[in-house]
Amino acid sequence: MKKIISRREALHWMALTTTAFFAACRNIIRATSAASQVVVPTQSSTKAPEPSAPTQPEIKKPKGKNMATVYMTTDISADGLMSVFNALGHKPNGSVAVKISSGEPGGHNFLSSALIAPLVAEVNGTIVECNTAYGGRRADTASHLRVMEDHDFAAIAPVDIMDADGTMSLPIEGGKHLKEDVVGSHFSDYDFVINLAHFKGHAMGGFGGVVKNMSIGIASSTGKSLIHSAGRETTGFGMNTAQDDFLESMAEAAKGVAEYLGENILHIDVMNNLSVDCDCDSHPADPTMEDIGILASLDPVALDQACVDLVYAAPDGKDLIERMESRHAIHTLEHAEAIGLGNRRYVLVNID
Repeated sequence: MKKIISRREALHWMALTTTAFFAACRNIIRATSAASQVVVPTQSSTKAPEPSAPTQPEIKKPKGKNMATVYMTTDISADGLMSVFNALGHKPNGSVAVKISSGEPGGHNFLSSALIAPLVAEVNGTIVECNTAYGGRRADTASHLRVMEDHDFAAIAPVDIMDADGTMSLPIEGGKHLKEDVVGSHFSDYDFVINLAHFKGHAMGGFGGVVKNMSIGIASSTGKSLIHSAGRETTGFGMNTAQDDFLESMAEAAKGVAEYLGENILHIDVMNNLSVDCDCDSHPADPTMEDIGILASLDPVALDQACVDLVYAAPDGKDLIERMESRHAIHTLEHAEAIGLGNRRYVLVNID
């Protein structure tokens, strides 16, 4: 009788044959700087095929201009961050915003100021954020600026709460739920954005990476509510919104930012402190898996997809995988690709 295996087992066999993933997760095999793999995403909304024998992921030589490149280092340090930034070869110009999560007070997993300081200084950047829509100590500008000080971000660079003086709207072409993305009015002050995200889990979205950081993260308080409610509410955060509608709205808001900036944006995911909870949580769960690395790309969809794939490949990713699957998280990237934000297929280049 033909043996039927589960999607999880299929993914496990795929991970076992993907040396780049092992290199990233545990440094068992270190790829050279020239090493790369074309990776087909291993997660989707539908069940995986039921092979009669363990299968390998599709590995091909890169071809075509549409194939995204994702650079990676296992060196989670200021030097490692600079290395993946430089690998992109995409230098910012003009006034540069560095979009991070300032982290809800009480939490401790957000990116440290020491980690990001050299990069912010290199680009003469301003650290930017927007106020929240759910209360907490980042819901108003005065309190949020104190958090920036308490978390040492104000000590390394100028900081800007972008919706302190109002909002502006970015049009969204082809959205199912959103026709505009409402962001902080100061967003127009910047010529270039470094989308610097901490990849981790999220109670509502399943995971948070660069797509979330450029959608909910750049949205004003009003814009956040519109995303959470799939365009129906301007306050609160849409507790009755269908899950896929919320995920799709995140992707659509990110597209509004991407189309406004054009080539004047790059994306970085730091895969450390991999809690199942977001930095917006004041009491996040402790991580139950080891740190993985820092990844960077000019394609936000490819970048988040690579991070998801690395979590699936890790031997200790069970808790974060459960969080992502229970929230149907991969649908954010499916919809993002469908509306033209980016490509889920990518070339993974280890620069260690």
